[in-house]
Amino acid sequence: MESNSEKKPYSIGLASSLFALALIIGFLYVTQSVVVPLLFAIILSITLYPIAAFFENKLKFGKAAAAIMAVIIAIVIISTLIWFIVHQSIIIGKDAVAIQEKVLAAVESIQNWIQSRFGLERSEVVQKMKEQGNNALENVGGYMSTAFGSIGSTLAGIILVPIFIFFLLYYRDFFKEFFFKAFKNTDNKKIHAVLKKIYDVVQSYCLGLVMVMGIVAVLNTVGLMLMGIEYAWFFGSMASLLMLLPYIGIAIGSILPALFALATKDSALYAVGVIAWFQVVQFLEGNIITPNIVGGKVSINPLMAIIAILLGGMIFGLAGLILALPMTATLKVIFDAIPSMEPIGYLIGEPEKEHLKRNATQELLQKWGIVRKPKVFFNQTMADSASVDPASSNNPDSKSE
Repeated sequence: MESNSEKKPYSIGLASSLFALALIIGFLYVTQSVVVPLLFAIILSITLYPIAAFFENKLKFGKAAAAIMAVIIAIVIISTLIWFIVHQSIIIGKDAVAIQEKVLAAVESIQNWIQSRFGLERSEVVQKMKEQGNNALENVGGYMSTAFGSIGSTLAGIILVPIFIFFLLYYRDFFKEFFFKAFKNTDNKKIHAVLKKIYDVVQSYCLGLVMVMGIVAVLNTVGLMLMGIEYAWFFGSMASLLMLLPYIGIAIGSILPALFALATKDSALYAVGVIAWFQVVQFLEGNIITPNIVGGKVSINPLMAIIAILLGGMIFGLAGLILALPMTATLKVIFDAIPSMEPIGYLIGEPEKEHLKRNATQELLQKWGIVRKPKVFFNQTMADSASVDPASSNNPDSKSE
């Protein structure tokens, strides 16, 4: 009785947990200028660790030199991608006059279609377009101020991320010992296993994402080439890079080549074909490519993934959309290792096959003892045994016995 009286009510425990969660979210939101670069650096440092280990173990570099080489390689790769995007954008910009003329011609045909379909005069359509344009221009000032206001934090992030990556690689054993000291009451082998699993999950996600992006870039480009769309490699690669935004990246990436096809081709069917092909690629990526490359190491069910992406976007904006899945996968590993948080880790993970069967509800209730399993009737058992040995049923001596 004394233990029950000393035990806190469930409502108080729930309220304290929610309050602590709100404080953590508020802290992350306020300190996002430091937290976001740090999170990116943690993910990238885990991805770059094999490179640093190669320089240390194979080429006999020191830890500092190996970490610097890994950072330099990452900077070179990212700079090459940025140069490719800027270079192709400049080339496409040289044809801006010709593209503008075709866009105006496309707008002219759309106006004619609207006039014949809905009976709206051309002057009314133009007026509506001008009104929408004026409304957009009124908000340009706010958009520009917001964009330029974030340039400082963006530049700070670009500078901070390589520095963070270097120290995370250089001091990695120091940080590992911190976890052993921080959780003295936990078995060190369990701590080591959790850290290793986090490493495997994040690295599988990042390296798998890079491989998937490469395959998707090739598929996008091949489809655009078959349709005769110019700058196919640029549009296909851009759409694959937008896969950093889960679920919506490829769909967003199809808009630009579709508009380009609408402006440069004689028929609007090319634009429809571009969007349709990109949707096919997205279907293949989500159902065949990613499951076979990433495998079951990053096991997050789609519902929790969408919720995580929305919450990440609310807290960190665009960066939150990119960080949502790897951070959720990391949290799942941590939750699975803590007995009190294990149900939440289970909720984040993917359901098993038995949960998706037609009679899953009945089996679930039987599993947890809510309903009893159906009894096997004695008569049915006797009938089955008689059918196994028909000779004994036809023997009159056996019946008399």
